[in-house]
Amino acid sequence: MNRFNRLFARPQCRAFIPFFTLGDPNPQDSFNLICAAVDAGADAVELGFPFSDPITDGPVNQRSMRRALDAGTTYATCLDLLRRIRSRYPELPIGLLLYYNLLYMRGHDAYRELAEVGIDAVVCSDLPFEESKAHMAQLSAHGLGSIQMVAPNTPLERAKFLLAQSSAFTYVISRFGTTGTSEHFEQDSTERIERLSQASSQPIVVGFGISKVEQVRSFWHSGAQGVIVGSLFSLSIERHLSDLATVESFIREFIGRVREAKLHDSLPGVV
Repeated sequence: MNRFNRLFARPQCRAFIPFFTLGDPNPQDSFNLICAAVDAGADAVELGFPFSDPITDGPVNQRSMRRALDAGTTYATCLDLLRRIRSRYPELPIGLLLYYNLLYMRGHDAYRELAEVGIDAVVCSDLPFEESKAHMAQLSAHGLGSIQMVAPNTPLERAKFLLAQSSAFTYVISRFGTTGTSEHFEQDSTERIERLSQASSQPIVVGFGISKVEQVRSFWHSGAQGVIVGSLFSLSIERHLSDLATVESFIREFIGRVREAKLHDSLPGVV
């Protein structure tokens, strides 16, 4: 049982999971901002390795990855950051969002390395399930959790199948398109989470476009066990590159409001 399994085994779990690109805006400040999020009360983190062709990411996270690469962030740099984060937070669930080419080019050693630095689960957003047999086998062989992705137009039977293939959680994409902040979500977005949560007992985590505390609450109330927010923080970094203390304050304040909302909304047993 990895750390995500333990997190989602809590009764009526409502997890908040920030996403950060490793190395943005540079490796040391990236580490500091991730730590600020965890210290503020994030339940887990999802972290991305910067990649030159991030096809599922919108302009905000594309620029985030470009900043990281321009700052000299390499695959080895990311592994070092992960070691530091794991050393500081032994019980923190850590998921990775990777583009599959990064793993493919390193071969089987890539999975061993991720296991050794203490990663809990991996999602490759550009790898269809039907082409993931070798990837899934390596995750299993090294004790790494698998995360499948469900799109807005995924038929219910297909979604139920993908939910059953996930050993950590299933990443349900909240809207069509790429990552990025959204002002509003269609009612169908939350209704789809309700249908999926009724169809399976496997943990559901929702991401893409979520940028407001009210949106986080809405997806929790719809049955999601976790919500991921990422582009909002990447955008704050972009806007305050010369004043990262402001970014840290924003991260802490946002997560503080999420925790307050969870407290006021909570039912007996909600964590």
